[in-house]
Amino acid sequence: MRYEAYDATTGSGYATNVVYSSGTDTFTVQNLPFVGNNVFSRDTVLSGLGADSPYGVYESPATYTDSQTGKTINQFNYRAIYAVSPSGKTQFAIVRTGDFADYGFGGFVYQRNGAVTLPTSGQALYTGKYAGLIDYNGRSGLNGTGSDINYTSGDMTMAVDFNAFNTSQSGTAANAVTGSITNRKIFDTKGKDITSTVLANLSAQTSTTVSSLPVLTLKVGPGVMNANGEVAGQVASPMPGSAKSYESGTFYAVLADNPTYSAGEVVGIITVTSQVPQNTSVTARETGGFILQR
Repeated sequence: MRYEAYDATTGSGYATNVVYSSGTDTFTVQNLPFVGNNVFSRDTVLSGLGADSPYGVYESPATYTDSQTGKTINQFNYRAIYAVSPSGKTQFAIVRTGDFADYGFGGFVYQRNGAVTLPTSGQALYTGKYAGLIDYNGRSGLNGTGSDINYTSGDMTMAVDFNAFNTSQSGTAANAVTGSITNRKIFDTKGKDITSTVLANLSAQTSTTVSSLPVLTLKVGPGVMNANGEVAGQVASPMPGSAKSYESGTFYAVLADNPTYSAGEVVGIITVTSQVPQNTSVTARETGGFILQR
């Protein structure tokens, strides 16, 4: 199990001990302030990120009762995305909140259950869905004033070349990884598609007509995958009409065997930051997860 790195300054990596209960369709998260009884339930308003998304959306309790006085205490608004592969070999969870002026407390976890047998030659293509949460440092997000957090979704592909580099020349593992996230959309917490708001602001900022969100691309290079099938590298998207980056960050993943193929699936997390279009004082952080099948 791999967790987000702990950072006391940003609140990253605080969410720990994430345990899912299939019987109640809930999961518990420890080490977060004002999260009620720590049990996240399926979101009753937004059931999923698009009709074809396989990932579940969850929310923390809105209130907590003082056991001595019976008075109600309002809790922070945490949102979460949880997913497990059909084989049960991989899973991920992301927890964020929009109730702070900066990013606030949260974290992510991704996991492989069992071992992986990595090929020593050839290539593999993985496809599937991507989903994430967007929180903000400097303001409350895209939906006006007050606390806010947004959802994002898209399609993802990832390819691995298992014998790409001459290790004696590169001094690193032979494997190479590439991939992209396309058809990205952004939603508010009620499930309304607000992608057009971002596109309009990007168009105004760049003086171009932006009809879709930029494609997030995994940077190709040696040494991104180790012998245990763990992957870490850089990811970015271009600013429309410019050679500069719009978003930049890191991707993490781990390959797993499944009943169909060796190294048959991959689970991972992507974190990128960007300047909110038309607002230089606000930074958006997108934390997305994926489970892809070969």
